[in-house]
Amino acid sequence: MKNNQQLGIGTGSGTLLSAMGFIGEHDVLKTVTLAAIGAVVSFVVSWMLQRWRKRK
Repeated sequence: MKNNQQLGIGTGSGTLLSAMGFIGEHDVLKTVTLAAIGAVVSFVVSWMLQRWRKRK
């Protein structure tokens, strides 16, 4: 079990590090911004649906 976990961590880390050379600063900023907007929209929609369900 431990060898499989170490292999997964090593493979994931290597993939991430190799991808970092292709990702620019602008792409990272855009991804962070879109993730934040998505989280806020998800929270607001969930909150509104909860309020709507309580009224019924």
